[in-house]
Amino acid sequence: MRNIEIAVVHCSATKINVNFSYKDLKHLHVGINNWSDIGYHYYYPRDGCEYVCRPIEHAGAHVKGYNDCSVGLCYEGGLDTNGKPCDTRTDGQKQAMNNRISLLRKTYGEIPVVGHRDLSPDQNKNGIIEAKERLKECPCYDAIDEHNTVANLKRFLLHYYNGIHR
Repeated sequence: MRNIEIAVVHCSATKINVNFSYKDLKHLHVGINNWSDIGYHYYYPRDGCEYVCRPIEHAGAHVKGYNDCSVGLCYEGGLDTNGKPCDTRTDGQKQAMNNRISLLRKTYGEIPVVGHRDLSPDQNKNGIIEAKERLKECPCYDAIDEHNTVANLKRFLLHYYNGIHR
């Protein structure tokens, strides 16, 4: 079994009025990017279904420096109709993702859940990834606040600052 230390939430960065199906994601990652598989482990289209993409036993291809020790979850959306970052998750997506996070925690312990943006470099070394330091806004909502307890966050901070990222 792979050592899972963290779950990372992503968005597909597609406008709320544009469909981006599992098939579209597979075409982008495999057909266009020439990857061996979809980079995420799980995908959540707007209807709230869950697609198992990459086997959890395999490292993901979703966040540089963390692929070996993480699980990647991605929801369809993340942009408003004008292409601006926006939390576009449906209730079905939220429920399906929360169910998966619960299952992951039953299997791997109380792993922290963060957004892709939360793994951007802390350029000013103040211990906070500020908006101006984010490489991207993905997943376009505050995953740390929504999915964690204080204990989860302490675990994340200890790992982050003790070199979990490679």
